[in-house]
Amino acid sequence: MDLHELTLAEASRLLGKKKISSRELTRAFLERIDTHDKTFNCFISVDKSDAMAQARVADKQIASENQTVLTGIPMALKDLLCTRGMRTTCGSKILDNFVPRYDASVVAKLKAAHGVIIGKTNLDEFAMGSSTENSAYFPTKNPWHTDYVPGGSSGGSAAAVAAQFCCAALGTDTGGSIRQPASHCGVVGLKPTYGRVSRFGLVSYASSLDQIGPIARTVEDAALVLNLIAGHDPKDSTCASQEVPDFTAGLAAFDKEGLKGMTVGIPKEYLGMEGIDPDVLTVFENAAKVLKDLGAEIVEASLPHTPYVVAAYYVIAPCEASSNLARFDGVRYGFRAKEAHDLMDMYKQTKSKGFGSEVQRRIIIGTYALSAGYYDAYYAKASQVRALIMEDFSKAFETCDILLSPVAPTPAFCIGEKTHDPLTMYLTDIFTLSANMAGVPGLSVPGGFSAKGLPIGIQMMANRFDELSLIRAGYGLEKSLVLDRRFPAL
Repeated sequence: MDLHELTLAEASRLLGKKKISSRELTRAFLERIDTHDKTFNCFISVDKSDAMAQARVADKQIASENQTVLTGIPMALKDLLCTRGMRTTCGSKILDNFVPRYDASVVAKLKAAHGVIIGKTNLDEFAMGSSTENSAYFPTKNPWHTDYVPGGSSGGSAAAVAAQFCCAALGTDTGGSIRQPASHCGVVGLKPTYGRVSRFGLVSYASSLDQIGPIARTVEDAALVLNLIAGHDPKDSTCASQEVPDFTAGLAAFDKEGLKGMTVGIPKEYLGMEGIDPDVLTVFENAAKVLKDLGAEIVEASLPHTPYVVAAYYVIAPCEASSNLARFDGVRYGFRAKEAHDLMDMYKQTKSKGFGSEVQRRIIIGTYALSAGYYDAYYAKASQVRALIMEDFSKAFETCDILLSPVAPTPAFCIGEKTHDPLTMYLTDIFTLSANMAGVPGLSVPGGFSAKGLPIGIQMMANRFDELSLIRAGYGLEKSLVLDRRFPAL
């Protein structure tokens, strides 16, 4: 087996036994990136010398028997996470040369564990998109077929894991931006409960919806990364002080009892929607059967306010984006238009030249919805709908442990297919938005393939802070389907 084929768990075990070194592992990934990433455009930044320096330090830690599970493991970061001394662009020209003076909390934890940061991955600008076509730099291509999108907004991270450019990656999920690209790229994506992972140092899109989580090759790998990044952080007032379990206990629970005693709910509103691809339905129905065979009870569930999720989300998220992105004014940091006549002209030129069309669209929507005379009609009303959506989930979890659904209504679509139709693009996240609105955790696990050979993921959602149930069920599905080691031939 080539080094780049190792899962995170396998690589960690071999590092601990000193059968491989972090330098060898990191070099193998860097060489693979050099050879293939010009085809896929997964990375915005790769610092080879710094990655190798980190690997040398990790090898010293391992030699001194001072190893964590992630010591020496090469990982990628979505370029929305602040990295001290390393460029953080958010996929936007307005932050093209921005170099933070501090690390995001999750990055600091990774560095403290002596993981190796191999590079920063591409994304839709400021995480606003579902295809990674909105990046100011280049679109990322799906490693399974370069004519297709990898999903978004964490498309660079998902594609990098699928192309075996790293052991795992961190992404962010505001409305499905971890789970949807994980589905389209055939990897595992986990959006933790809102508040489970610190958002300090994450450049915010929508503060009440954003969450950082792992994208990995297997459910076990995702659990290992979540073990590291989860936990209370006093730097983030929204980060919960909830006790953090060992998430790999979910794997052990499945190995011991299968899914016996678990109840899986299937939301009737989801499967009654128009436009679900037949291949997606086939994969979903097979997954439900597999879970039943593993001992789970399958029941019907209801999320009655599902028809209002997309509309409510695309009021709340742009409103928060309008507020968060107001700071990029050309005064304090980032891009500044140089030929402005006065201060107001500088503001206008900076934002019109620095932000892409999708970001401008969402800022305009949000600013309008927050303006005098419209706040109550739009933002306040959307917030009330959000409260009803949260109530739907609370009631559903009174009768089931997890909710099962497709991740997206279709497999990955062709590059350029939806770029001129924003509403159609927004509807690709129809199954994932609810988890962010309700603040519950969601998991995407590879479920199968379309007739064209494109990956299709299965989504599981659980009650707040019950990631263990997701990991247990996701691990069982993965193990039964035997899809976890299928990766595209580059």
